[in-house]
Amino acid sequence: MSATPLPNAQPLLATRDLAAPLVWRRGAPVSAARFLGQAEALARSLPAAGQPINLCQDRYLFALGLAAALIRGQTSLMPPNALPETMARLAADAPAGHGPTYAMVDDATLDVGGLQRLLVQPDETATDATQVPDIPADLEAVRLLTSGSTGTPQPHGKRWGALVLNIAAEAARLAELTGRDSLAGLTLVGTVPPQHSYGFESTVLLALLGGACFDAGRPFYPADIATSLADVPAPRALVTTPFHLKTLLLAEVPLPPVALLLSATAPLSPQLAQRAESATGGALVEIYGCTEAGQVATRRTTAGETWHALAGLRVWREEAGGEERFCVQGGHVLEPTPLADLLALTDETHFRLLGRANDLIHVAGKRSSLALSRGATTKATGRATPSACSSGIQNAPSSTPSTRLRWKSMCARELRLPATWIRSLARPSRRKCVSSVNASRSARG
Repeated sequence: MSATPLPNAQPLLATRDLAAPLVWRRGAPVSAARFLGQAEALARSLPAAGQPINLCQDRYLFALGLAAALIRGQTSLMPPNALPETMARLAADAPAGHGPTYAMVDDATLDVGGLQRLLVQPDETATDATQVPDIPADLEAVRLLTSGSTGTPQPHGKRWGALVLNIAAEAARLAELTGRDSLAGLTLVGTVPPQHSYGFESTVLLALLGGACFDAGRPFYPADIATSLADVPAPRALVTTPFHLKTLLLAEVPLPPVALLLSATAPLSPQLAQRAESATGGALVEIYGCTEAGQVATRRTTAGETWHALAGLRVWREEAGGEERFCVQGGHVLEPTPLADLLALTDETHFRLLGRANDLIHVAGKRSSLALSRGATTKATGRATPSACSSGIQNAPSSTPSTRLRWKSMCARELRLPATWIRSLARPSRRKCVSSVNASRSARG
């Protein structure tokens, strides 16, 4: 099938009142007009040509850097972390002829290797904008790296027009599932980094292009998540992961009403979804997707295990090299794109997830997931495992031995794990200490 043609240009912001808040930053509103004015001022300070690696951890500054690059016609590179080797990989894979790669940061002390550094700061003297700039639809707006969970991380470019279609489909589906006419007025609080495809699409772009607002922070611990939610007006949405959601519920901290819980990166169990909805009063919606295709489908977890493809998408099965695979195309997915999972198709827009294609075996004619059989992942059960808990806690922003031990103890009690596993964090190995320090530096920007 041929690629879907894109319109010539699309606005940087979806239709909205420019005087109304687009962002909440440290409890204070920032209007869409102020955001656009500061983005235009920042755009004028960018190099005449180049490709920025956006390392900003403050979600507002990340969005400013993204918008400024779009206004200048530059492609933003999105690293999954701030490790020097990751930035070197992005710079090496950048197409020639686009100018030098440089780093956008909101932390002046961040080590960016030999890259030119541009400190992103809001220009408080900038004039509020009165018009929304148009962005060429065929501009490669961002280049994301896959997680590497299915092989070596690969860069994937996303055109602005395709991102607009993606977010329009997501916004329409979320409004439908929550009984709203639109996402106008909904404020997004995210625990996921904006450089990750899920965090990028469902916090930053869902505000810019989907009509919502977003909070500039990135809370990690339950008390911080509760505070961030309380600091923004209702209706609220929490954009999170199974790990964060699990620890939030275990902590039993008081939470304000939340209209929407959005989760991705691993499927949740219906039991955990029901607990989350009962604790917050909101609807829990999961998103299925991948870096290559973007967002593919959603499900209301408490309503069943079937996933519903976003508008315009269709999913099908095909044989490739003697092995079955599943592909998606339509809407924002301009070309047939293979998925890394095996599916049980109901029709071309509804399916159930069976597991990773490289993780399944056939026993007596039935498929079984090795990972699920080992109990090594949270994929289908929604339960955290020792490795999942340890990974999440060790990579927490501003993580200290005492806070890591406290959270690991909580996970251990929930999972009925031996005391030796809890004590293993009291004296972390040098490798773990270095990893934790690097992760903390990455989280700070």
